[in-house]
Amino acid sequence: MNIELKDFLDEKAVFYEQPKFIETDPVQIPHFFTQKEDIEISGFLTATISWGNRKSILTNAHKLVRLLGNSPYDFVMAHTETDLKKLEGFVHRTFNSTDLVYFITALRAMYHAYGDMESFFRQFHKENTLQKAIHHFKTAFFNLPHQQRTEKHISDPYKNSAAKRINMFLRWMVRDAKAGVDLGIWHSLSPAQLSCPLDVHSGNVARKLGLLKRKQNDGKALFELDTQLRILDPNDPVKYDYALFGLGVFEKF
Repeated sequence: MNIELKDFLDEKAVFYEQPKFIETDPVQIPHFFTQKEDIEISGFLTATISWGNRKSILTNAHKLVRLLGNSPYDFVMAHTETDLKKLEGFVHRTFNSTDLVYFITALRAMYHAYGDMESFFRQFHKENTLQKAIHHFKTAFFNLPHQQRTEKHISDPYKNSAAKRINMFLRWMVRDAKAGVDLGIWHSLSPAQLSCPLDVHSGNVARKLGLLKRKQNDGKALFELDTQLRILDPNDPVKYDYALFGLGVFEKF
């Protein structure tokens, strides 16, 4: 283990995992809620549209929550066809109202079947990582009639995707809330199972630090980075997401 690198990244992780981090980050959206189901749903939908310009992400995430009457769980479980029509016109990049309507419908089916989202992922609590869980989650989520295009909004690790957005959602739900950023509402899973939400920023910094050699930000790169981060901290490897992301976005490392 490179102790000097570990000390550097530990310091940066602590520096960036602060409440002020959420001021410009999509994780602020689930922080508006206290009910577990509201946190899950708002977090999942926000993570789903978290690509592109951060300002645009936040603008559309806030709009999405308003469209759900600021009560995501109630909307999901009690919506009518008239309610769904109110979602028409929503768009974030390639995620449009057709996709949103399916997501709302599929979430209701999942809550009826499992009670909450955590209960689905809880089945995989003995796995070393949650990549298998993500694969099966996608399969279960799209078992209702839907347009094929909608499937692209949940990535599949079994198809060599880094699955950045859903790994970020899982970080929000599982990691401890004591630092004031992640929500930590899922206690049946361990932070040790999490994988880094690999994107262009964290990937570039990881390469500069020698943590990642693969050039593409894909599933193979995620496995390589995960392996290195678990050496640095096997119990909470994804805390380093803050260091890598912060160094890339805020320090232009």
